[in-house]
Amino acid sequence: MIPAADITSAISQISRGFRRLKGIGDAANADTGEIVFDEWDWEVGVGLYGYFRDAEERDDQAAFGRLIRWYENQLARGLPRRQVNSTSPMLVFSLLAEKFEREDWKVIVRDWAQWIFDEMPRTEEGGYQHLVKERDNEGQLWDDTLFMAVLFMTTAGRLCERPDWIEDAHYQFLCHIRFLGDPASGLFFHGWTFLGRHNYARALWARGNAWITIAIPELFRLAPPEGAIARYLKEVYRTQVATLQALQNDEGMFHTLLDDTSSPVEASATAGIGYGILAGIREGLIDESFRVTAERSLNAILSRIDETGLLMDVSDGTPMGEDLDFYRRIKNLPTPYGQALGGLFLMESRRHAR
Repeated sequence: MIPAADITSAISQISRGFRRLKGIGDAANADTGEIVFDEWDWEVGVGLYGYFRDAEERDDQAAFGRLIRWYENQLARGLPRRQVNSTSPMLVFSLLAEKFEREDWKVIVRDWAQWIFDEMPRTEEGGYQHLVKERDNEGQLWDDTLFMAVLFMTTAGRLCERPDWIEDAHYQFLCHIRFLGDPASGLFFHGWTFLGRHNYARALWARGNAWITIAIPELFRLAPPEGAIARYLKEVYRTQVATLQALQNDEGMFHTLLDDTSSPVEASATAGIGYGILAGIREGLIDESFRVTAERSLNAILSRIDETGLLMDVSDGTPMGEDLDFYRRIKNLPTPYGQALGGLFLMESRRHAR
């Protein structure tokens, strides 16, 4: 068992690494104490969520201040085009608006969520189309959407007293699982298109699976489903985690393609899966027998935090691949989402180490 104090030290390191990143792979900044990432998009949105949860756990008002200043600077610059990935920073924005009773921010949250509910493109059967800044991705569903956009709809619904938004978020989980799930393995393909009706390369991509391993417990944390929906999501989640447990390598890592040991190991997915498993135990979705999988990953993640606080073996942002070799060739570089997933995993590990 790794002592909680050692995990706390690693969390501080990884937090410093997050603050230093000005862009994907751009870690040239000295630690100013502030969050310096330039762009409002998914990469920093995931990082902000990890940073928020750490600040919340420690009641760190200085960290909350850094988050608030980052958002205020971004608001002064002007918000970007609304799409799935630019919705990711709205998750923490809504949580801060709720925590600090910011009515001015609540107005922005309501307006953004109303746009998603009424105007954002949808696929057949009402799924959130994976609209991004680079392309519209007509007719496409991706794993990523559940974390990047759907979780925000739960916090927005809670903040703005809109149960219909929360219900729509619950439906999105059902819709995405229907088209992305692989019944044979219990895992999830990276994407689905209604234009041709297929799962592209049928890639069981590790970080895509991690988004789902994380998103289901976080849904139960933020806006718990009930009845048949809750039962269904618990069963889907438990099946996925049981399969993941069998695919973990001897070091405790997961490969970029989960079922292909010749593909590179990937740290953000490993940390995300580890966090998702511990979060599932916390939320009562799975029992303690699954803890060993997360514990095996902990040493592997700790060994990949360099002296500057950056998590190594994190793959670049990943568009939809047309063949499996695409995933094997993705380069590694420091990213804020790698820092965040590493930090979330370490925080949850520390809680369980006490």
